[in-house]
This record gives sequence, C-alpha cells and structure tokens, in this order.
Amino acid sequence: MKRFFRNHIIILSFIIVLLLLFFLYGTDRVSAVDRNTYKSLKTFNEVLDMVEKNYVEEVKLQDLIQGAISGMMKSLDPHSTFMTAEEYKELEVETKGSFGGIGIEITLLKDVLTVVSPIEDTPAFQAGIKPGDQIIKIDGKSTKDITIQEAVKKLRGPKDTKVTITIYRESLQKPKDFVLTRAIIKITSVKSRLMDDGIGYCRIASFQERTGDDLKKAVKEMDAKANHLKGIVLDLRNNPGGLLNQSIEVSDVFLKSGMIVSTRGRIKAMDTSSSAKNDGDEPTCPIVVLINEGSASASEIVAGALQDNGRALILGTRSFGKGSVQTLILLEDGAALKLTTAKYYTPSGRSIQAEGIAPDITLKYAKAAEETAEGDESLREQDLKGHIKSAKENGQKPPEETAVPPKKEAEEAAFVQDNQIKAAADILRSWHIFMKGKKN
Repeated sequence: MKRFFRNHIIILSFIIVLLLLFFLYGTDRVSAVDRNTYKSLKTFNEVLDMVEKNYVEEVKLQDLIQGAISGMMKSLDPHSTFMTAEEYKELEVETKGSFGGIGIEITLLKDVLTVVSPIEDTPAFQAGIKPGDQIIKIDGKSTKDITIQEAVKKLRGPKDTKVTITIYRESLQKPKDFVLTRAIIKITSVKSRLMDDGIGYCRIASFQERTGDDLKKAVKEMDAKANHLKGIVLDLRNNPGGLLNQSIEVSDVFLKSGMIVSTRGRIKAMDTSSSAKNDGDEPTCPIVVLINEGSASASEIVAGALQDNGRALILGTRSFGKGSVQTLILLEDGAALKLTTAKYYTPSGRSIQAEGIAPDITLKYAKAAEETAEGDESLREQDLKGHIKSAKENGQKPPEETAVPPKKEAEEAAFVQDNQIKAAADILRSWHIFMKGKKN
C-alpha cells in the first residue's frame, strides 16, 4: 500500500510539472487539458507501474521517469534536451570558458556521435581531430545510443588523465584510435592582431560571458596602434556559437543603429527583437566577416546582422544553419530543460534554420577545397536527425608525422598561408576600388 501511494505521488508530481510547463509555456490563458491528454497520462502511469512491478530486474522509479522525460525531449529536435542537476552544472562550467577535457564540440548525426569542430589550442585540435569525424568508441566502449550528456561526461575529466577515442573518417582505411591527454580547456574567446596596411584581425572562437567587452577592447587597442584602422577582418569560422546576448553585444560593437536579430515562437512571450545603439565609438572602417560550415548559432546572428545592415561583406562558405532558440527552464531539484522555443531571424526577416548564411563571396579554404574535391560533405544543421526544417525543405587530412615547428611559428605559418584571410585583407586594402566594381 505504501508503495502504491509513493508511486502515485511521484506520478502526480510528474503530471503537475507537465501541466505547469503547459500553462507557462504553451498558452497565455489557463485552459483545461483535453481528454486525450488525460488518457495519454493515464496510459503512461499504467506502463510505468507495470515496468516497475514486472521488469526482470528491480529498477528505480526516478530513473524511469528521467528516461521518459529524456525520450520526450529526443522526440522533438536535436537541441532540446533534459539535463540532470549534474549535467546542468557542466553546462554552466562550459559557458564560463574553463573546463577539463579534450576540446571538441559534438552532436548526434544520424544517431552517431559526430565532431562539429575541434576547439583551437586543445588536445583534440593538436591531435588532428576534424569536423565530421565520427566517434564510434570512447575508451573501447561503443557510443551506439549514447546521449550528448553521457558523451560529455566520458570525455571530460581531470587534467593529465587520458581518454582514447576511436574515430571513423572516410579518408581512413579503418577506424583509428586517438589517445588524448585531458587538459584544462581555457577558451580564449577573442584573439586579435594588427596586420599590414592598418588592417585589424579579430578571431572569435566562441561567445562567452565577456566576448563583447573583450572584442571592443581589442578593436580600440588596434585602432590606437594603427592610428585609425583601414579595415577589420572578423573571423567567425568554426565558431559553434554560445551566449545570445554576447552575439548582440558583438554586433553592436560595429553598428550605430538598426535591427540585430529578432526571435519568433509559438507564443508571444518568445517574440523579441534587439537593435543596435549608438555609443559614439563604433569603428567606421570597412569590415569583412569570415564564415564557414562550422559557423553556427550566435556567429550566424552576427554575420546576418552585419550583412543585412550593409555593414560588412561576408566571405567564405555557407554557415551551419542553426537558427533556433533554446530556453533554459530550471527545475526545483537543480535539473533543467533546454527547450527549443523560437527561431532567429536576421534584420531582413530571413530565417537561417537549416539554411545558414550565404556569403557575398564564396571562397573555400584552400586545404578544405583539396580534401572535399568530390563535393561538400561538411556537417550542417540540416543533416541532424529531427532538425527543424527550413521553409525550402517544407514545400582537412590529419597532420603528417613529421617534425613540427614551435607552436608560435606554426600558428604564424598557418595564418600567413590562410587564403581566406589573405583574400579578406586584399579586399579591405582595395576597398574603394572593390566597391566601385560592385556598383558597376
């Protein structure tokens, strides 16, 4: 009898949570749940009771409920997920820009754990892990049916400990093991340097808590050193995104006025818009923004805002195409729901969901062009199982094992040889001639 009441109290609490979510996020008016909903919840209750009483081994009711919630989220889209209290703490750590691990952004592509992009200056990046690599094993154990949260937990760990990931890549004859030594991953959000002829270069690796402030500081320092910048190359390639408010702040660094981004959801509470404000210190020099298939979410917002406002020229390849908004809903026990509640729209009203930002000048990275000579096999939002469809849908090899130059020399060589950066700088040096040619 005690078990009966305990079970049903838990079920009742679960139903109450569902109803609260429905009332808070599903409608602006309190309305009764229809009979079909009650019938479905009754069926759920019956199945849960049967599993707990009759399953071959004893199972914890809480585990079953969490599994049910996770399954519900999985039926929606790749970005909606349920996080336990522990998993939510991991997310908080990541957005602050310092955590222990190997340094990769991952997703599930056709139910296979796949690398979106390695993070610069991390063990994974230095080992030659590439976008699109499939992680089929972690420490010898298959990743079949693994969740993103489970994978993150396995890949992260104390500094100097090792983890082995087995990678499948089309260019490899067979899967290859990479033994990586975990490190404290401190992501430097903004890197900058002054190039020849007064051209400033800013690289944003991800959007974290201080990205906007760090970018503004970098631009001011370069402008003072150059005695007025002649142009800026803003590098957003392989930037997986991050905090929405920081993408707005970054856009505002370059815009005196105009819309930056708007969001639209099923309910009015999700409809928002953000516009630039004139701080009086915005740079007036021309800007070229670099994007590629690894530029997602917040980086696409910045590219779209600068493109639609006529403030920057976009160069590179079509971006990832993640145009959905996730809202974090904290639960009482410290767990959280990351729920897709709206879509992003650029100032001109374009949705980038599964479409991405199309560059004004299409130019592939030189090495990438060689490696994908038979076609563009890059991972994008539209490849993810269960992604929110677009309107249209609805109607590099690993480094050779040779002597490696010191880190700074290697970075400098890569920078100088980067054809996209070189093209952007050349455009800025001859901006007036270039723009005259476009008008003609």
